[in-house]
Amino acid sequence: MNLVAVNIDSIRIGQPLPFALRTERGVLLAHKGYVITERSEITYWTSRGMTLCVDVDASDDHHRAYVGKLHEMVRSERPLGDIVNVQIAPSDVARAEAPERPDVPDWTALQLKANALLRDTGSEQFLPRLDKLYAELHQLVQHHPDATLFALIHLSATEMRIYSATHAMLVYVVCSLAAREVLNWSPELDAKLGKAALTMNISMTALQDQLAMQAKPLTVTQIEAVEQHAQRSFAMLLAMGVDDEDWLLAVRHHHDRAPGALAPKTDAMRIARLIQRADMFAARLSPRLGRLCMAPSAAMQAAYFDEEKKVDEAGAALIKAVGVYTPGTLVKLASNEIAAVIRRGLNTTTPHVAVLINRQGMPTGEWMIRDTSQPSYKITGYVAHRDVKVQIKLDSLLALI
Repeated sequence: MNLVAVNIDSIRIGQPLPFALRTERGVLLAHKGYVITERSEITYWTSRGMTLCVDVDASDDHHRAYVGKLHEMVRSERPLGDIVNVQIAPSDVARAEAPERPDVPDWTALQLKANALLRDTGSEQFLPRLDKLYAELHQLVQHHPDATLFALIHLSATEMRIYSATHAMLVYVVCSLAAREVLNWSPELDAKLGKAALTMNISMTALQDQLAMQAKPLTVTQIEAVEQHAQRSFAMLLAMGVDDEDWLLAVRHHHDRAPGALAPKTDAMRIARLIQRADMFAARLSPRLGRLCMAPSAAMQAAYFDEEKKVDEAGAALIKAVGVYTPGTLVKLASNEIAAVIRRGLNTTTPHVAVLINRQGMPTGEWMIRDTSQPSYKITGYVAHRDVKVQIKLDSLLALI
């Protein structure tokens, strides 16, 4: 481990870290992609005598940044003392990286953080930690919506053991996109929407994870817990001191069957309806040990039509926002290639994709990007993750988006 001190004044608040932060002894403080939302987080570490460092050996980007900074200082004939004490900043790393390369968060770490939070509802720090999780997801969906969708759809389809946390994050992300891009809701509603989506199932987080891995039918006790979880989650939040009425009522009513236009509804009931549609859509896309996942078109259709078989305003907004073929899903092309959807397109059925398996049925050595609006690369069908025997490296695909 080759630790180099970081100039703390150059760490960008509200932006994903381009590197992991460690102490001078190598203890991990924040993983790459973590979002520091307040300067007080940094002063908390430094006030305890910690020197914030990065491991130069852990990343080629950091090595290039460090060496480049040294060369720059030598060429400008800076004093020897300055050169010896050189510190690298995030801006130095950004210049050393490939042009316009997006920040790629550690999604496994984010999954684990969300899972730990939602299973630790008795902690006094639950609400502050929830604020930080929401802020991190909000930044990601604002600045990297397609990459965020890709990661969460992919993880929902391939990792069942942390189902509840991944599901909650995915529901917030698709709701946030629909609210902002289609329904034109005010930014002030996003925090209420996000916290309601993340906490709607806190009374049954462990049970949800258990059911994802359970092949047998639900027991009577499990059915009762599922049926009562909305009210119990509402009661838990109330006991924690949550006093935002819209957040509380959205959680309490997020399983209500309440078709109809959104405009006449209160903010709380509009949020609840949007979450209800997204909850249904995301659940159908995710496999369980006891059942296969549903094709995206079928999952979308279930969300698109309401309980009266009419077009649902909230469900239609979700489809317009994320597309029929959502980033993270796998598809077959007219060219007989198998590809992963990486970016939404000009309409809901023509996304951009990266080819995983060529027309000869062989894995591709390099990612080939296709525009499915072109007839020769038109999407002809959906492919389940279980049917593709190619290991998808999440970080390398996210770097393309």
